Amino acid sequence: MYSQIYLTKTPYQGQHWRVDMDENNIAWVTIDVKGSSANILSGDVLQELGALLPSLVAADPAGAVFRSGKKSGFIAGADVKEFTQFTTVAQARDRIRAVRPIFMGIEELDFPTVAQISGFCLGGGLELALCCDYRVAEDLPSTKLGLPEVKLGIHPGFGGTVRLPRLVGELTALDLILTGKSLDANRAKKIGLVDWVVPARHLNRTVATLIEKHPTPRKARSLQWLAAAPFIRSTVAYFLKKKLEKKAPKAQYPAPYAVIDMWQDREFIEPWEQYDQEIDSIAKLFVGATAQNLIRLFLQGERMKDLGKGAMIKPQRLHVVGAGVMGGDIAAWCAFNGMTVSLQDTNETMIANTLQRALKLFKIKTRDPHIIQAAMDRLIPDMSGYGVAKADVVLEAIFENLEAKQKLLATMEAKLKPGAILATNTSSIRLEDIAKSLENPDRFVGIHFFNPVSRMPLVEIVVGRDTSQDTVKAGCNFTTAIRRSPLPVKSGPGFLINRILMPYLFEGIKLVAEGSSPEAVDRAAKEFGMPMGPITLVDVVGLDICLSVAKILDTSGKHIVPPLLQTLVDQKHLGKKTGQGFYRYDRGKQGSSQTKARGKLPADGSERMFAALLNETIACLSDWVVEDMDLLDAGVVFGTGFAPFRGGPIHYIAQEGKDAWIAKLEKLKQTHGERFTPHPGWKNLDLSTVNIVEEKDHEKTDFRHNTTMAGKYFMRPVQGAH
Repeated sequence: MYSQIYLTKTPYQGQHWRVDMDENNIAWVTIDVKGSSANILSGDVLQELGALLPSLVAADPAGAVFRSGKKSGFIAGADVKEFTQFTTVAQARDRIRAVRPIFMGIEELDFPTVAQISGFCLGGGLELALCCDYRVAEDLPSTKLGLPEVKLGIHPGFGGTVRLPRLVGELTALDLILTGKSLDANRAKKIGLVDWVVPARHLNRTVATLIEKHPTPRKARSLQWLAAAPFIRSTVAYFLKKKLEKKAPKAQYPAPYAVIDMWQDREFIEPWEQYDQEIDSIAKLFVGATAQNLIRLFLQGERMKDLGKGAMIKPQRLHVVGAGVMGGDIAAWCAFNGMTVSLQDTNETMIANTLQRALKLFKIKTRDPHIIQAAMDRLIPDMSGYGVAKADVVLEAIFENLEAKQKLLATMEAKLKPGAILATNTSSIRLEDIAKSLENPDRFVGIHFFNPVSRMPLVEIVVGRDTSQDTVKAGCNFTTAIRRSPLPVKSGPGFLINRILMPYLFEGIKLVAEGSSPEAVDRAAKEFGMPMGPITLVDVVGLDICLSVAKILDTSGKHIVPPLLQTLVDQKHLGKKTGQGFYRYDRGKQGSSQTKARGKLPADGSERMFAALLNETIACLSDWVVEDMDLLDAGVVFGTGFAPFRGGPIHYIAQEGKDAWIAKLEKLKQTHGERFTPHPGWKNLDLSTVNIVEEKDHEKTDFRHNTTMAGKYFMRPVQGAH
């Protein structure tokens, strides 16, 4: 009866919203944000939603269905760009408070309301859905529901921290809000976040039936309220904070602690006061340094995703040559993300191992056997290389040997179909050197993944001297198609990430060689905000790989390779993969360190590591390895895990002061040697365009407008470069 909708009139038609009535007097409220591929709740969109509510009430419908007019999803959330406009707590508070009566207006409608959810329903989109009596989700892999605000250094502000616990229970709601994770449709139904999960053909009938029958809206069961009892609430809050402190210290990431504090304080305030409490809390977070830095990084990530727009090809088929760990994992990840992938290697066992690892990965990523089987079907063993001629992208991922790569890629180039691009996953060799064997170097690009492929969000798009702009865009488009962030970088030893990381890793190894324990070195890095210490990172990557990259980067002798690294490699202590490196490993689990060093970190130990990293960062900026400072910050955070709450290395320099870091480098140079000589680029570093947030007085915090340096794929020198 309701599989198709027969509309009879339109009580409201705006730029972004439309209200249509069907023959059963049901109002279909459709959001279709003008000029956007996704529905975003900007100030204008929210204001128009408030304006349509009187028309909706006047239509006197039997019920209302809130749905999306876009194929991409329901609502992706609030407009993050508008968050950067908040300069004071008062301003942020006023902007958020203006949304409250709109959402309250939906919640208080005196007829049944349903949120019809297809695709993503995140942040403010889910908060709007929580205002409805019922939620019906389409049974699709792309349907995701969540409140990811904590990843931006804030928490839900449109009533989500109040409404979600009432629906799914206190601890379940806290888990969703504190982790920022998203749930698929079936998991959302399991916890009570949605009422029904149905295929597309049944969506309209299901929501119409809910309006017609109007069952009692779901609420959290009595047992789910147990954690909210006065006698246990403070204890739960204590243990939540204690657990949280291990992964996200309060000084670095205040948002989750603010959520717990609000939840704990609600023992003493009235339900209607909880909305004001939420607004006051998020307003303070908005103008803090952590939120502004994380929001800025998010926006740069979105900018990176757009770098492939306008590409001539839309990649659907990939051919990978080299079924080692890296090549095999690239092939598996691309197959999981919808590409048809042919995998070539001369060793049949290597391909078999890749298929085993792929199946294991797919089972981790999804429980749906149909999705797993489809992904496995797209991953095709191809020892003869027949897939080259069909592929849109041909990617070489063999060992780091210049002659071997030149010979292989020349053979592959002769088989390319028109419009296809040729790529290498080299981690350190200059593209210009590899391309000497190619007839058309303009179609050749570096696509450098990081390990583990399934977890690292960044891919360097390495631009050679002859790489065409169309090829760069094609590489970026390929990267975004597999849900990764592309970063164009100039070809050169180490590109960006490895070049910046090596001095930092070397300094950590030198500290161990001088007597500091690996544990002490790693602890200092983690206290700074790194997700993993440098010594553990070397073990995970592999000491032999680090040594190989180091030798390629060290052609000038600027960064002398630590003898301890060479010694351990000579002893075949290569890290986690051999069970012994700087640490011992038992079945993959890290144990105690196996070096003789047991001392504490010297007073300047942490400063030495990060001074080395920042000095190389300035060298990369001066050498125009990346287009601008914002992309450099985002790339280093996404590629190395550099403390996200600090906003990236350039932003960190701006916060600490350029002169202060030059002085630190000069002092370290006197104490520890020429490797700490400040790069000439420091003198010409202009930080006046960097947004700095002062934490001293939230009510008076001000921001400077951010602009970026000009440039296009690094084909001209930079003033001040040495």
